[in-house]
Amino acid sequence: MNAVKTRIKKDDKVKIITGKDKGKIGKILKVVNKTNRVIVENINIVKSHQKPNMKNPQGGIISKESPIDFSNVMLMCNHCMTPIRIKMKTLEDGKKVRVCPKCSETIDA
Repeated sequence: MNAVKTRIKKDDKVKIITGKDKGKIGKILKVVNKTNRVIVENINIVKSHQKPNMKNPQGGIISKESPIDFSNVMLMCNHCMTPIRIKMKTLEDGKKVRVCPKCSETIDA
């Protein structure tokens, strides 16, 4: 699988558009570009059996976030609070920024 250049970054707020968590909103914890996947906070929770180790001497079953494909998430605009497709804009100083096409606000801080 070839890696696709994504315009979604860590700490972005996204909305899940398909799957068992459809409609939920969460923050991106990690972007895995090699496999085109993202890990979203409190989304796609799976149970995992863990052997006892130094960090967890009891072991047992733990819950953790599993990666989902980045095509299943849409970026949320911080200003108008709607899911959007990202539009790129070049500023006067030559810097490229992400822009909301609905309210024309820049997403990058």
